Amino acid sequence: MTRSRFAVRLVALAVLAGAAIGGFAPSSTASGRHLKPGIGKDLFGTMPDGTKVWRYTLTNGSMRIRVITYGGIVQTIETPDRHGRLANVTLGFPTLSDYLTKNSTYFGALIGRYGNRIAKGRFTLDGRAYQLTTNNNGNTLHGGTTGFDQRVWSAAPVTTGGSVALRLSHTSPDGDQGFPGTLKTDVTISVTRHNAIRFDYHAATDKPTVVNLTNHSYFNLSGEGSGTVYDHRLQINGSRYTPVSSSELIPTGRIAPVHGTPLDFTGPTAIGARIRTGFDQLLYGQGYDHNFVLDGSGWKVAARVQDPGSGRTLAISTDQPGLQFYSGNFLDGTLVGTGGRVYRQGDGFALETQHFPDSPNQPAFPSTELDPGQAYHSTTVYQFGA
Repeated sequence: MTRSRFAVRLVALAVLAGAAIGGFAPSSTASGRHLKPGIGKDLFGTMPDGTKVWRYTLTNGSMRIRVITYGGIVQTIETPDRHGRLANVTLGFPTLSDYLTKNSTYFGALIGRYGNRIAKGRFTLDGRAYQLTTNNNGNTLHGGTTGFDQRVWSAAPVTTGGSVALRLSHTSPDGDQGFPGTLKTDVTISVTRHNAIRFDYHAATDKPTVVNLTNHSYFNLSGEGSGTVYDHRLQINGSRYTPVSSSELIPTGRIAPVHGTPLDFTGPTAIGARIRTGFDQLLYGQGYDHNFVLDGSGWKVAARVQDPGSGRTLAISTDQPGLQFYSGNFLDGTLVGTGGRVYRQGDGFALETQHFPDSPNQPAFPSTELDPGQAYHSTTVYQFGA
């Protein structure tokens, strides 16, 4: 298999991040409260081994996000609606204890070493077989039993040309969760002056390995805990998807068209419009939990979402080839979020930019292999507006 060097030339980020696809026009950003631009830090909690977990607050003057060093988790995203009123639009927990004991949902976390699923936790690289830890019906999900979402990252504020930014760093040792090679990872999270959140991922290895990094934020543009997102209008710039074979949600290896199926979001469509159909793919995942093959190559707009109630919009741009759309199917009323409200099925959605699930076992999928001397680079921008 030809290895990808993951090198992408990123051009016109600010323009493309806010660009429209299909039936949505570009949206303007309301000013919100007059927040003081900058970055602050407070103690969020202490790990059982005594390690301190810090929370950083990043503000650009009109929106504000909070990131904790445990899991690199984006705890809150406060952004204005059409009237300039701020609300937190991402799902999360109020305490470190909640994240330590309840975050099987991966709220807001950095995901690695491998986002999404690897069948049976097995793959072969350069003729050598590897067995990973398994944590999802006998498969490996989001890096295994102790992925990047459960690590305490080191953090430092950085200056990035007018943005407020935080650089998170973590070194995963050779053999961690069964993956080969020592992997050094940096993720810079920036809040731009145009109300976008930008994730810049960088990684390097000392042995051949596989890498697939992403962020697992759940969004509700009406406001966290306000009810289901089924009325949100979603458009995905993907005319194909990777079907799964069963409730284990492992790709079959096929790439199929979305046309004529409930997975067709090539035009703006309410998330809940077709979610209750008897289509087998929706039955397997109890809703949407599928990888979409994004149209085009290089830097592109992947998806756009609009909430008719608040007027908030979200446009996602990326250099990755795939996008996992998850409709919050397994939120079951047992979790209480940052605002004190219970999360139920459909109360948030995730749009995870990524390489495809199970790529190490699917020769027809884009490669996720990374060699020593190569550099993994990837960028995703979440552009908010109203």
